[in-house]
Amino acid sequence: MAWVLKMDDATIESGLVHDFDASLSGIGQELGAGAYSMSDVLALPIFKQEDSSLSTESETKNPPFQYVLCAATSPAVKLHDETLTYLNQGQSYEVRMLDNRKAGELPEINNKMVKSTVRVVFHDRRLQYTEHQQLEGWKWNRPGDRLLDIDIPMSVGIVEPKTHPSQLNAAEFLWDMNKRTSVFVQVHCISTEFTPRKHGGEKGVPFRIQIDTFAQGDSGEYTEHLHSASCQIKVFKPKGADRKQKTDREKMEKRTAQEKEKYQPSYDTTILSECSPWPDNAYVSTNQAATPSFASTPLSTYTTSSVPDSDSSSPNHQADPGSHGNLEQLSPTASIQDAQKWLLKNRFSSYTRLFSHFSGSDLLKLTRDDLVQICGPADGIRLFNALKSRSMCPRLTVYVCQESPRESPLLERHSTNENGDHSISSSLRVYHALYLEELTAAELIRKMACVCSLPMEKINQVYRQGPTGIHILLSDQMVYNLPDESCFLISTVKDELGEGLHLILK
Repeated sequence: MAWVLKMDDATIESGLVHDFDASLSGIGQELGAGAYSMSDVLALPIFKQEDSSLSTESETKNPPFQYVLCAATSPAVKLHDETLTYLNQGQSYEVRMLDNRKAGELPEINNKMVKSTVRVVFHDRRLQYTEHQQLEGWKWNRPGDRLLDIDIPMSVGIVEPKTHPSQLNAAEFLWDMNKRTSVFVQVHCISTEFTPRKHGGEKGVPFRIQIDTFAQGDSGEYTEHLHSASCQIKVFKPKGADRKQKTDREKMEKRTAQEKEKYQPSYDTTILSECSPWPDNAYVSTNQAATPSFASTPLSTYTTSSVPDSDSSSPNHQADPGSHGNLEQLSPTASIQDAQKWLLKNRFSSYTRLFSHFSGSDLLKLTRDDLVQICGPADGIRLFNALKSRSMCPRLTVYVCQESPRESPLLERHSTNENGDHSISSSLRVYHALYLEELTAAELIRKMACVCSLPMEKINQVYRQGPTGIHILLSDQMVYNLPDESCFLISTVKDELGEGLHLILK
């Protein structure tokens, strides 16, 4: 038996409206007017747990180091954009190296030195892909210059600053986190040097100053990455950054208060923001045009000067390695081990560790300023002179040949063979080169005696055969006025007593 309840549509609709109104009327009665506040909602356990997790996450993101560039940021940068700092070309700017670790953080580097590498790189991704070509072109236009240098006299707390000749845009140094450390950097490239068109008024490309810090590993090398940070810069010609900063400030002053709210304020210093470490395959100068890479050859690593020493009298003369004037030079093909031996042999043993990864080509690429910065004024100049030294060029070159008593003045000598036929034989005169560093008769006589294997004490007088066959006594003034590369035949004549000799130069 089934019961069927019949209700019309109007009755159903009125019942639903009544129930809905009743349900809404109860909302807020339990909390009351004053109890419903946002602070009470945020105090709930679920929000407390979420807030604590956020604060913990922010604490873990606190960087262990902080680098502060002492240069003002531009006021013409919009909110949420990265700061931009203007620098003058070649001006020294301080970068403060700060230990920002909390108690107990990274205890393995306590009381230890860390190494930081500062470099100037491109900000635009397009230029980063062609960094090698861009910097090689810059180097070609400005030979001998660097993109980045460390101002060592102004820097504080840095140890063993290094600027590798193969990395013109980077420099590295060690520093103690327990001491105040500030490194002063100089950027020598300007932003407009890398613009595609150079007709004046171009907008320069931005750079980045990046600092990577490393700890010492088990191998003794600083390879364990700790922290990296960078900031965006633009480099102008001297005093150009000051003018650009002033121009941006004046533009901002003309804007309305509402427009100014869209821009960042200018800060006196620039804090480098965290970033990824710079890749290991960074720019390395090849300089193939100046010093081509050679294959290893069996030739001697050290090359002596082509100019013989003062005792050399013949092209085939083998000079004594210890003789005066024979300068042993470092070959561009020298390996790292050979370069170390050269440093030890030339009394630079204290710098063998510093140049432990330098080959002969690397050392020869160093400029005088590079060596002064690395080794100090005294040793830097001495090392530069040793690397770039050349043997002293002779002031006068004379070619001499000793005339045999049986030798005919003619180069061709007639003779008769066994069959009675006449034949012509060639008598070749071999000349010896004498290199004079002092234009004196005594030095010329000494070298001629060495060539002729004559004892000096037996030579009484030396004459030069003049016009009409007259004999002119050799003097310092005559040697001084001899033309270079003069040729002489030396004939020997015994004196009246038959004990001494006279030399005649024909």
